[in-house]
Amino acid sequence: MHQLVLEHVIDCDAATFWVHFFDRDLNAKLFVEGLGFRHYETVAQEETESTITRTTLVEPKLTVPGPVAKLMGSSFRYSETGTFDRAAGVWRWKLVPGTLPNKIRVEGRLTISKVGEKKVKRHITLDIEAKVLMIGGMIEDTFKKQLSEGWEKGAIVQNEWLKV
Repeated sequence: MHQLVLEHVIDCDAATFWVHFFDRDLNAKLFVEGLGFRHYETVAQEETESTITRTTLVEPKLTVPGPVAKLMGSSFRYSETGTFDRAAGVWRWKLVPGTLPNKIRVEGRLTISKVGEKKVKRHITLDIEAKVLMIGGMIEDTFKKQLSEGWEKGAIVQNEWLKV
């Protein structure tokens, strides 16, 4: 199992951060135009006074080692389901791959902290586990690399858009 810890400064206040994080149209644009994903769709999003629950379907473009590509197929897809606890300010989610969903586990936690008048730091912790004989470690390394690059690029794109 791998744990990935990431931090990125986002150039906005906390309220703006969360509004953007849950904006369906902005997320579709971020993932498809900003990150180059093949597909991004918010399937469900429900809000209450205490929580926001969201489910998305995603098809990223991946660069993966041969054995992983052979196992995952030509088009890798996943769903992501998460819940935001408004009082705690914590987004927790689970990524469920379309291939081997019972063998691959990716779960995450996201919080933010104020670092300036119009700046927050995004704190992300991801647990990545692949229980696949012989290549589980390779799958975990691949997910770790792809997720790290995606979150990093996402922060850059988001900050560019916030300047406009």
